[in-house]
Amino acid sequence: MPQELILGLIILAVVLLIIILMSGYVKAPPDTAYIISGIKKKPKVLIGRAGIKIPFLERKDTLLLKQISIDIKTGGFVPTKDFIGVDIDAVAKVKVDTSEEGILKAQRNFLNMREKDFIIALTDSLQGNLREIIGTIELRELNTDRKKFGDEVQEKAQVDMKSLGIQIISCNIQRIEDEQGLINALGQDNMSKIQKDASIAKANADRDVAVAQAEAAKEANDARVISDLAIAQRNNELDIKRSELKVQADIKRAEADAAYEIQKQEQAKVIETQAVNVQIAKAEREAELKQKEVLVRQQELSAQIERQADAEKYKAEKDAEAILIQRQRQAEAEKYEQEKAAEAQKARADAQRYAAEQEAAGITAKGVAEANAIKAKGLAEAEAMEKKAEAYRKYNGAAVIEMMVKILPEMAAEVAKPLASIDKVNIYGGGNGADGSGVSQISGNMPIVMKQVFDTMTEATGVDFTEIMRASTYDAKVTKNINVTGLDAKAPADVKAEAVQAVKEPVYVPAGDDAE
Repeated sequence: MPQELILGLIILAVVLLIIILMSGYVKAPPDTAYIISGIKKKPKVLIGRAGIKIPFLERKDTLLLKQISIDIKTGGFVPTKDFIGVDIDAVAKVKVDTSEEGILKAQRNFLNMREKDFIIALTDSLQGNLREIIGTIELRELNTDRKKFGDEVQEKAQVDMKSLGIQIISCNIQRIEDEQGLINALGQDNMSKIQKDASIAKANADRDVAVAQAEAAKEANDARVISDLAIAQRNNELDIKRSELKVQADIKRAEADAAYEIQKQEQAKVIETQAVNVQIAKAEREAELKQKEVLVRQQELSAQIERQADAEKYKAEKDAEAILIQRQRQAEAEKYEQEKAAEAQKARADAQRYAAEQEAAGITAKGVAEANAIKAKGLAEAEAMEKKAEAYRKYNGAAVIEMMVKILPEMAAEVAKPLASIDKVNIYGGGNGADGSGVSQISGNMPIVMKQVFDTMTEATGVDFTEIMRASTYDAKVTKNINVTGLDAKAPADVKAEAVQAVKEPVYVPAGDDAE
């Protein structure tokens, strides 16, 4: 078998074992015991801790450990030791004994039970113990010492509960009711005795109070009589003593009055002297005070003037410093603005210079292009004029006449074009008869205008178109023997050169280029 397969099987087995162990992991809460049984003879108990339950081989059961309250009732009247039927309600608090022996006993009796199952299983046993204890105690004791009764029930029932693995925590009596209402009668009898004892105690107390009050009144009266007698005697002695004292006082008062008058006069003299001295001293004091006030005022004025001068000096210094700082800042700002303006002007000059250079380069290029175009155009037109001149030399008079005849309508149309733009003409006068009318004058201007056109063309070109036209007539050919075969017969060579030179346009040649 390959090693890889063996290794895979081992890993698979380990994984399955881990999964099985994880599925068997259990953790018991503090109020519940988990009983793990199946493999070992002694079950494993988990309370508030975790453990492992092997799947398929062990099982988990629960045992409730929390405190449970069970309501115990007699279910009727049960006779006491003195044969008085009573109905009692009590509450017992129980829980499973968590000792090893208690857990072992409890798991045999209460395994997987819920709280209500616990209550049902334990109520009968506790009620039986309650009835047994009722038969061993009298009604009066039962009513007056409920705690003792509850302790006896707990002690009696604990014997049976211990065999079940249950621990009784407490047992408290909630209600006791007898069949004949004797508890109420005992209460009333008790109440009567208490009221009787209270009345007797109250009468004895009132008597003791009255006796004590009479004795206190007698003693008070005796004391009052003795006191009044002593007061009368003391008052009499006081009056006698007052009379004696009054005589002595009058004597003393007379002596004192005389001495007072003498002393008064002497005192008046002293007072007057003292008053004069006081006034003198007061005047001297006031004079000194005024002098001191003048000095103080002078000092205050001097101090005030000095403070004001110091303040003005300080203010002037601060103002000067502020003005200096302001001027420095203004100078720095102006310098900064001038530097920025210079930089901006330099930038603008550079930009303008660059734009001028670009524009000059553009103009130069444009001039060269235009010059070349004009040159080419002039050469082409000159060549065309030479071709035309050569053609004119080859033409005979009939061709020239034909050309003149062809252009006459166009010339007439161009001459009449200004007349066509006239919307309305008003003619006043113009002579008598048909020849002197204004209309005939306008129509008669046409030949004159045409003649002026021919004359102008003759002066401009040096070619006499009238003579050319006349050369083709009969009179010219027969009588005058004139024959025109071309332009060379009439126009000299210098006229041809002038015509060619007139057609050529001047050529612009940029600086630095060679003229052609």
